[in-house]
Amino acid sequence: MLEPAYQADVVIVGAGVAGLSAAHRLTSAGVTTAVLEAAPCVGGRMSTEKVDGFRLDRIGQLLSTAYPELRLTPGLDALALRPFAPGVLLHSDGRHHRAGAPAAAGGARGALHAVRALASAPTKSAPRATAPLGTAVDQARLGNALSRLATIPIERLLSRPELPAAQALTARGVPARTIDSFLRPLLAALLCDPDLTTSSRCADLALRAFACGRLCLPEGGAEMLPELLARALPPGTVHTGVRVTSVSTSAVTTAEHGEIRCRAVLLATDARAAADLLPGLRVPDFHPLTVLHHTTDEPPPTGASLLLDADRSGPVAHTAVVSAVDPSRAPAGRALISSTVLGPPPPELDTAVRMHLSRLYGTPTTRWETL
Repeated sequence: MLEPAYQADVVIVGAGVAGLSAAHRLTSAGVTTAVLEAAPCVGGRMSTEKVDGFRLDRIGQLLSTAYPELRLTPGLDALALRPFAPGVLLHSDGRHHRAGAPAAAGGARGALHAVRALASAPTKSAPRATAPLGTAVDQARLGNALSRLATIPIERLLSRPELPAAQALTARGVPARTIDSFLRPLLAALLCDPDLTTSSRCADLALRAFACGRLCLPEGGAEMLPELLARALPPGTVHTGVRVTSVSTSAVTTAEHGEIRCRAVLLATDARAAADLLPGLRVPDFHPLTVLHHTTDEPPPTGASLLLDADRSGPVAHTAVVSAVDPSRAPAGRALISSTVLGPPPPELDTAVRMHLSRLYGTPTTRWETL
């Protein structure tokens, strides 16, 4: 039983997905919990801005239908997921190559078993003799590797030696061509890390989810996920517009409501905000990420595919006609194209991105409107 002086067992600072998920774990165990969020709404980075009938995500967050948390977390059973076309579309040497078609019956669902060239982008250069993944033998090896990965228990993946993802791929004997033309651009999109310095365990989990399921987006925008998490908590758990100014082991001080006493404090903010509250906390380096949204009345011909630049020939790492994936994100008659730049943005960002998108989609972009 709580002592009268305590207002909550645990105070969570930050109502992003991490803080809200922690609140579900605690409240389901009978722990009285208060979630404090400085912003006027929940979500943190998973927010969606509404502009002239468009729903624009702050970050290009890619989900997978294979994520177990989407099935197991309270409240998310109401989350509608809009899948991309199976696999991904690789752009290499002016051509599109689809990789990641669903496996045949009896195989691991979604495993990569074939790569076929699609002449869906005009090119003046001579056609390539082979697809970006190399020979048929290379493609078969990759398909088998992903099929096996889909069957490995998550606990076993997490017990593997931990290396930078790029180093682990090389150490495992993956052909350099396969790494450069497929795995690097795919993992860069999934991990938001163009140099693949992220833990190999995170890379393994991302590839396993890719092999087991379909890449997808939340219907209505990224904000739907944290909003559903917040709604499923007991009434009065989440408090927005409350700025925490200091924390201790047994209390938090807020700018608006004074001190709130508790038995424990859980910080679920970004690293910089956490360092402001806990002096001396190390702030790690971050991978810069920029998302640009464009609209046009004539959508590019790639449909609902996630398009990756296998050649790394410009600032855009991946792009998609997201209105083809989730029509609720754009007004009728308009296409919404969302593109992600990984790393420091170049000078004249919009101009550089438009030029790159014109090559990736094989269509003029000069008349596209930047949102």
